[in-house]
Amino acid sequence: MKTNNARFILVMLAAFALAGTGCTKKSPDVNLQGNTTTTTTTIPNGKPVPGGASDGATFINSGTSVILNIYAPGKTTMSVIGDFNNWTPATMNETTDGTRWWIQIDNIDPNKEYAYQYVADGTIKIADPYTEKVLDPSNDSYIPASVYPNLKAYPTGQTGIVSTFQANQTAYSWKIPTFARPAQKNLVIYELLVRDFVANHSYQTLIDTLSYLSNLGVNAIEVLPVNEFEGNSSWGYNTNFMFALDKYYGTKNAYKAFIDACHAKGMAVIQDIVLEDQFGSSPMVRLYATSSGSPAADNPWFSQTVTHPSGVGYQLNHQNAATQYYAKNVMKYWMQEYHIDGFRFDQSKGYTQTVTTTDAAWSSYDASRVTLWKNYNNYIKGIDPNFYVILEHFADNSEQTVLANEGMMMWTNLSTPGYQATMGYPTGPVWDLSGLFYDGYGFTAPYNLVQYFESHDEERNMYKNETYGNASGSYSTKNIATGLKREEMLATFLMASPGPKMIWQFQELGYDISIDQNGRVGEKPILWNYNTDVNRRHLYSVFAKLIKMKINNPVFTSTNFKYSLTGAVKTIQMLDNTANVMVIGNYDVVTQTAAITFPSTGIWYDNMTATSISVTSLPYSMTLAPGEYHVYSDKRLN
Repeated sequence: MKTNNARFILVMLAAFALAGTGCTKKSPDVNLQGNTTTTTTTIPNGKPVPGGASDGATFINSGTSVILNIYAPGKTTMSVIGDFNNWTPATMNETTDGTRWWIQIDNIDPNKEYAYQYVADGTIKIADPYTEKVLDPSNDSYIPASVYPNLKAYPTGQTGIVSTFQANQTAYSWKIPTFARPAQKNLVIYELLVRDFVANHSYQTLIDTLSYLSNLGVNAIEVLPVNEFEGNSSWGYNTNFMFALDKYYGTKNAYKAFIDACHAKGMAVIQDIVLEDQFGSSPMVRLYATSSGSPAADNPWFSQTVTHPSGVGYQLNHQNAATQYYAKNVMKYWMQEYHIDGFRFDQSKGYTQTVTTTDAAWSSYDASRVTLWKNYNNYIKGIDPNFYVILEHFADNSEQTVLANEGMMMWTNLSTPGYQATMGYPTGPVWDLSGLFYDGYGFTAPYNLVQYFESHDEERNMYKNETYGNASGSYSTKNIATGLKREEMLATFLMASPGPKMIWQFQELGYDISIDQNGRVGEKPILWNYNTDVNRRHLYSVFAKLIKMKINNPVFTSTNFKYSLTGAVKTIQMLDNTANVMVIGNYDVVTQTAAITFPSTGIWYDNMTATSISVTSLPYSMTLAPGEYHVYSDKRLN
C-alpha cells in the first residue's frame, strides 16, 4: 500500500493540469448507451449512439470518419474542439436517456494524428477519459526524442492536456502471439520502476537488460504503473488517464516490444495498476468538480470524501455501476491490447465505501469489498482464466483467505522481520520469519501468498544493515561484506518456502541507498556498477542459484513442510517424494549450537557448497557461526 507520506509527496510533486486524451475503438462491457446509473430523464430530441460505437473514438468508413462518444450524464451541453474543426466548438448529440454525448466527424485523414478536447457546459475543457495518448503542455517538452520519437507538437493557442486519435496507427507484429505463463506456484517476480532501473527511462534500454534478469532466473517482471500519470518523474501512482500509456518511457509499440521480448525469454509481465483513486487532472474528476477541484456530489465515479485512513487522491466509488463499468473496461483494454499476464492492484483494500478512521477498522472483514473483488476477479478470469490477479490488500486474514481461495494472490510484507533478521536483532520488533508460510494466514490455497522482504514501498535491507546493524566483537552486520552475506541467508529462506516470491530491483546486488534519499518518491541513483563488486556479484549468483533451484525442484512447491523461524537458528524442512530439503541459518551475531531434527539420518548434500555431511543420529548437533547458512537435501537438487 502507498503510505500517506508517499502519496502526499506524489500530489505535491505533480502538476494539476487540465486533462485531455484521445482513443481508438474499444469493446464495451455493459450496455453502451449508458445504463450504468438509474435515470428517468428523457431527452425529446435525443439521438442514440450509433451501433458499434464504443467509448472514446470509434473509426468508421475506412478511417475517414470517427465517432466520439463520452459518458456525461446531467450535462447541459457538450461540444468537441480539435484539429479537425480549427478548435471551433461543434455541438454533440445527447442520447435520449441523457447519459451520453456523441458526434460523428467526417473527412478525416486516417493517417493523420488529431488532437481534441471536449467542452462541457460551455466552460469545462477536458480530454477524453478513454484516450490512448495525451499531449501535455507542461511535461512533454522534457521527454527526449530518443525515448518518444516524432511526438506530435502541442496545438498552438490551446490550454490544458489534450486528447489525440489516429485511425491508421503503425500496428505491432507480435513475435510471441501466445505465451505459456509460469505456473503460479513457481512464480518469482522482479518488481521494477523503469525510471530508476535504466538511466534513459526507455523501454528499449529496458529490453537490453533482460538477459541480466533472465540469467538471474526470475520468470516474471512487475512494472510500476505505466499508464499516464501526473508529471514525468514519478512512481506512477498519481494517475489521471487509465487508457493512455505514459510517454516518459516510450511509445505503445516500444512497450509492446518490451512485453514481447520478456515473453521470448520466458518471463511474464505483470502491470501495477491504480484503480482505487485518481488525481486532480483526471478528466473524470474535472468533469464533475467543486470550485476547489474535488469531486462534486453528482460525480458518477468518485466519492466526495475518502473513506479510509490512507487516502490521498480522489477515491473511486466502486459501489457505483458507472465505476465498475469503467474499471472493467480499463482491465480489459490492457489485457487485450498489450498481452500482459497479470495485474497487481494497488491499495485494493481501498475499494470500499465503509467509512473507517483507523487501519485496524479499515482492515476488518468487509463483505461489500469481498463481493466486489470476487466480481472483478471473475470478470478478469472470464477474459483470461490464467491471468494473474495480485492484491495489495493487507486486510484481516479472514478476508484475505476468502480472496486467496478464489485464486487471487495476496501481497505479504515481511520487510520488518527481514530487517531484524539480517541486522541480527531478535526483538524490537521480532525477527520471526513464519510469515513465509501460507498456513499461518489460514489459507487453504498454498500458492496465493506473494512473499517479499523488499518492495518499492519498503526501506532497503542493506541500508538498514549498514546503518543500524547489530555487532558482537569483530562481527558486525554493518560491515558491507557481512551484511551482503546475511542477505544471501535471507534469500535462501525466501526461496525455500512454497508459493510466489518477489524481489525489488537491485535487491540481488544489495542496493543500499535509502528509500528516503531525494525524497521518498524522488529519483534514486542507478548503480549498475554494483555488478562489478565481487561481494555484490556473489549475492547475485546466490539469488540466481536459489531461484533456479526453486523453479526446477518440485520439493519447493510441496505442502508437506515444517518450520522453526522464531529463534536465532531458523530452519525450514520441505518434504517431497522427489527429495527432502533442510534449510538452516544462524541469524544471531554470535556462534550458536543447535539440535537440528533432519527428516532422516544419512548423507545430506549442501547445495550451496557442493559438500555433504553424514547425519548419524537425530537430533543432529550443529555449531553455526553467525550468518552461516546451508541448504541440505537427501538427493542432489537440480
